[in-house]
Amino acid sequence: MPARLARPLFVLTILAGSFLLFLVQPMVARMALPRLGGASAVWNSAMLVYQALLLGGYAYAHWLGRLSPRTQGVTHLGVLLVAALWLPIGLKAMELSPTAQPAIWVPYLLGISIGPLFFAISAQAPLLQRWFSLSRSDENPYALYAASNFGSFAGLIAYPLFVEPGMALYGQRILWSSGYILVALLVALCAATLPRGSVVTAEPVAKSPPPTRGRIAHWVLLAFVPSGLMLATSTLITTDIVAMPLLWVLPLGLYLLSFTIAFATDRMTADIQTRVAPIGILLCGGFLVGGLSAIPLLGAIMALALLFLVSVALHTGLYRLRPEPDRLTGFYLAMSVGGALGGVFAALVAPLLFDWTYEYPILIMMAALLMPQHYLIGPIRRLWEGSAQRGRILLYCVAIAVLGLIAAVLAFPGPVDGVGQMQQIALIAMLGIGLVAVGSRWAFAIAVLGSLIAFGGYRAVYISLEPGARTRSYFGIYTVRGNAMQQQLAHGTTVHGTQLRGSPDKERTPTAYYVPGSGVGQAMLALPTLYGSYARVGVVGLGAGTLACYARAGQDWRFYEIDPTVVRIARDTGQFSFLSRCLPNPRIVLGDARLNLAVEQAGSLDLLALDAFSSDSVPMHLMTREAFASYGRVLAPRGVLLVHISNRFLDLEPVVAAAAREGGWQAVKLFYTPGPNDTPAATKSLWIAMSRDRETIRVLQTYDASWQAVKVRRGFTPWTDDYSTILPLLKVGR
Repeated sequence: MPARLARPLFVLTILAGSFLLFLVQPMVARMALPRLGGASAVWNSAMLVYQALLLGGYAYAHWLGRLSPRTQGVTHLGVLLVAALWLPIGLKAMELSPTAQPAIWVPYLLGISIGPLFFAISAQAPLLQRWFSLSRSDENPYALYAASNFGSFAGLIAYPLFVEPGMALYGQRILWSSGYILVALLVALCAATLPRGSVVTAEPVAKSPPPTRGRIAHWVLLAFVPSGLMLATSTLITTDIVAMPLLWVLPLGLYLLSFTIAFATDRMTADIQTRVAPIGILLCGGFLVGGLSAIPLLGAIMALALLFLVSVALHTGLYRLRPEPDRLTGFYLAMSVGGALGGVFAALVAPLLFDWTYEYPILIMMAALLMPQHYLIGPIRRLWEGSAQRGRILLYCVAIAVLGLIAAVLAFPGPVDGVGQMQQIALIAMLGIGLVAVGSRWAFAIAVLGSLIAFGGYRAVYISLEPGARTRSYFGIYTVRGNAMQQQLAHGTTVHGTQLRGSPDKERTPTAYYVPGSGVGQAMLALPTLYGSYARVGVVGLGAGTLACYARAGQDWRFYEIDPTVVRIARDTGQFSFLSRCLPNPRIVLGDARLNLAVEQAGSLDLLALDAFSSDSVPMHLMTREAFASYGRVLAPRGVLLVHISNRFLDLEPVVAAAAREGGWQAVKLFYTPGPNDTPAATKSLWIAMSRDRETIRVLQTYDASWQAVKVRRGFTPWTDDYSTILPLLKVGR
């Protein structure tokens, strides 16, 4: 092959392999939803599987470097060929229990389904760079890592924007499988460029000095923090700031893009962002810990920008500490170890140890300590470097000033959902201190710690000190807050239950989205008219248990709830008394609702209320044509399905309308707006009522004439287990 074609070939092969690698991540998680449920849980568990397989692939590439060049090529082509036995890509057929835990089943199912394919592709980024250094010893192989991560970024972004909206899962499987064959052919061409020689002759021993243990540990830490921060940012912005769909893909995309900048041949962009990153931490870190619930979109933008700056800065630190090309695979192996450990910390360890996203400020502090430090201007450099004694005095002054500002903020705290006057003053002062401290690692870390505490961290600690006020589970963070008038249960930024206080009658009053004037309230009041005294009611999503206060003697009620923590809050802690006062011994079915409903007896319910959103995120597998068919099977012929579609970011009416048309349902909607004389603590809500019996819908409309026919959007493709996309439903800009 002509020498001038070698570099384009390697770049194309690495780009294509990385594109496939990160295209498969959201695609396979999407395949798993109808079978495992719990969208966020599936994604977090899947991320750990990917990182573990990536670590295995990098370790394999490092081991392969001990063989002769030609043996490496033959061996890797053999691995690609064996992995091809798993084509076309897809999930293995397996019957799962309705109570299957995603933390266990997702790794197992994904491992046996895509493990060999992912492993074979994941090894190529370091392996092909090593091959390039062998065939083109006069060129820098590390620049190819930038191409690798650009391909990863492109694959990740392409899925929600183009692949998912454009084709069903079957087509996606064929597309990915065809891409795998193409990549294997490109790898074979790359292997043909390797130096010829005896296949039993080992590759020459590395000539550069081996890295010290300290240097390896430094590599691991520099990779650990951005990886953990990527997942922590996803948790923070979808839990405490804004649960906007598609937002989960942006942190991972920016994390991948940071490698492209940090490892690029042109160093200007990386160096500029590395200098700016400390200022970004000072400006954004504290406020993000505070939550910024009053201005959520600004908070999300700040969190993503800070993640990108920190990732570029720390990955630039990795680039500056890179070894010679003959140690390349070991370097990438250490990076992979750090990335995997960061994922384990943020996705597994933190939810077990913390009741809030404490991993976020911890990782921000680690970033402040690890970040390359540069004095901003010459006078500041001379101030710190004049003498060791002067440096110590300045460090003590910074510490005293920061402690004083923290004390002032604690003495005059601002509002819960905003920034107080003292915090504004402290912000300006802390920023000034931080700008002077940039360049001195420990002084800068003290300034960052002060900002994290003063601008929101202390509130998180206060809430955590109150017994039972905050609980964290695999599925989210729940906060119970209240006063003498009412008690609320919040999941992230969304209230999932409000109970009035003061008397037994008040405590039995349905509130929030469930007041008598709401769609579900109207349906509950119509139960005796529709089904007599022995109506059978199912509710998907327990929340605080508010709907239980519509239960009447003789009725049969059952709740479907995926998270045991929610059951404990609603039933066992005494923080809410809806269940104890209205339905003392409810039947609660744990596990994913769709899987549990699939094994219920046909026609065993008269009314089913679907209210299972996690904050504002949508469990897609509960909204597909197949899911609605399952609901129709479990409902009696005259049964009613109530679907709660209140959402700040998505217009879900077309999804339900399309499912109703496909399934032969009659569907009407009720948008409820509280009036001055309505039930206290009432909330706006939008419910859709569906039945296959026209007379049942007519009865509901006699209770409230506000029920209107749902709108079927022209050209909207119904959601199925094989196809769904939220892009046409976004309210942004409409």
